Amino acid sequence: MLVSALVLGLLGSFHCVGMCGPIAFMLPVDRTNSYSKVFQIALYHLGRLISYSLIGLVFGLLGKGIYIFGYQQQLSIIIGIVMIIAVLIPYNTISKFNFSKPLFRFISKIKSALGKELKKKSPDTFLTIGFLNGFLPCGLVYLAVFAAIASGSMVDGLLYMLAFGIGTIPLMTLTIYISRFLSGKVRNYIQRIIPIFVVIIGILFILRGLGLGIPYISPAPATETATGEIECH
Repeated sequence: MLVSALVLGLLGSFHCVGMCGPIAFMLPVDRTNSYSKVFQIALYHLGRLISYSLIGLVFGLLGKGIYIFGYQQQLSIIIGIVMIIAVLIPYNTISKFNFSKPLFRFISKIKSALGKELKKKSPDTFLTIGFLNGFLPCGLVYLAVFAAIASGSMVDGLLYMLAFGIGTIPLMTLTIYISRFLSGKVRNYIQRIIPIFVVIIGILFILRGLGLGIPYISPAPATETATGEIECH
């Protein structure tokens, strides 16, 4: 599933450019020193990876609790269905339901802190900007979070979100260097691929939850059998 996280991050980064691109454009990087610029960009990505990892850790813990109660398979099926529905329902319909509204104050504080950090140029600034950037609301991050919950453990949840974040690095880095590197047609083509891949991931989660006994894709659920016998003399 880590491969799916990488690909989701890689393809999804085209969406990230639209959402987080303005932040990347405004990074106060040193444009006179290429080595310093690379280091600053690396700190920015490190900050994002740290926040994604923390999110994966928290929601992986939630998934672990569900796993302990024996509902991981059902959860995997539900998350797969949610992923597919999220793609099939028109965006305008989904946008009517502001899922981030309960966190509006928290998000406002993040945006305010980002605005202050963007005016600075100290080394820790780039780490902080990346860290705060990772907590901004994003539909693709939500999908990755669902997958982290279905992982069933803190470590797997952390690794899934980390892999997702790593997948976004190449394109986000290019965005910082050059603002327009792809034609509109290419971007539109990639945007069409993203929903297809999300549906594929959703189907994989459903198959995983069904436990059909297919190696690596839909493994049969583990069962415990008691083989011991008590003999009375």
